[in-house]
Amino acid sequence: MDESSANSAAGDYPAASEPAPVLSVIIPVFNELSTIGRILVEVANALPEIPKQIVIVDDKSSDGTSGWLRQNLGRRHGSWRGLHLKTGGGLDFSADGPQKLAGISFTVLFHERNRGKGAAVRTGLASVSGDVVVIQDADLEYDPNDWSRMLPLILDRKVADVVYGSRFYGRPHRSLYFHHYLGNRLISFLFNLLYDQMLSDIEVCYKMFTKEVLQGLKLTSDDFGFEIEITAQIARARRWRIYEVGISYFGRTYEEGKKINWRDGLKALVYLFKFRMGPSKRPSSPENR
Repeated sequence: MDESSANSAAGDYPAASEPAPVLSVIIPVFNELSTIGRILVEVANALPEIPKQIVIVDDKSSDGTSGWLRQNLGRRHGSWRGLHLKTGGGLDFSADGPQKLAGISFTVLFHERNRGKGAAVRTGLASVSGDVVVIQDADLEYDPNDWSRMLPLILDRKVADVVYGSRFYGRPHRSLYFHHYLGNRLISFLFNLLYDQMLSDIEVCYKMFTKEVLQGLKLTSDDFGFEIEITAQIARARRWRIYEVGISYFGRTYEEGKKINWRDGLKALVYLFKFRMGPSKRPSSPENR
């Protein structure tokens, strides 16, 4: 795998007897040139008091996303109060802001061929080192400000090991595609029936978990089956506390770039039974974690 990385420090951690917990953000990317800059700005500026490790995995984009990432995140070092988009769409690392951000690092990884969202997430998981990990899509359908309702359940109240967002708990969302809604509800219902859970939104992007949970997972899926596999392993382990919180959702149309389709829904039904019947095999290399 051809991979490059860039690390950028922003500000100093607050003085404390122990290091501040770090949030690792995995962003799988495929052909998101029109949104990648904006989502990175939103991710960097969300929860400004929390140090972040931002891991971007480009899954062999063909629309110029790879070149944009190399140009804007090739080598960046320094401090800034905020991260903004330039007029031309690049990143402004020297912009003023009302509040200095906590420590931030960027790591950019590139797949040599298109392998699927699950593979991109697994590549990212193999590279994270934070205390808490969250998955963030690059298409602007999910708002990083919703992390403020998820992260405290793990770090502050310490009642959860895993926190899922739910698009069905009353937060603002764009009304789109009844068949998607129905499919998500059906998949979630069957999952709960098979795995004895009470989750409302299995296919949601926002999955947040501690590094201890990450260390207990053995993931193998390359495609959207990853969403089922990771939830199935967490549910079958029976040792991690799972919570859900309502999140906002700004869904895209297919004309705007939405990629998941009815075939992925059918595959999800197969994966529900596949991952219930037997454990996943341990991957043979760190990249396949």
